[in-house]
Amino acid sequence: MAETQLAGRSTTTPKEPRSTALSIEDEAIIIAFRRHTLLPLDDCLYAVQPTIPHLTRSSLRRCLQRHGISQLPNVDGEKPSKKKFKV
Repeated sequence: MAETQLAGRSTTTPKEPRSTALSIEDEAIIIAFRRHTLLPLDDCLYAVQPTIPHLTRSSLRRCLQRHGISQLPNVDGEKPSKKKFKV
């Protein structure tokens, strides 16, 4: 009986992750803008929102994570050196 029940179930995970809120064209605009400007998330949101009015911060973040560009690259020389805490 268990085999029959499992055989009838369909998987709920998509074969290729994609957004339900953003179109493919919207995602392409976001990805190109982020790679070109390397702006932080909020700055990217405020710059792209006039072009894509239904864009939210969470959908932008999910889009960037999906395409592997949610983390900005580290630029050497900008951070102060770390010092040990004196006890």
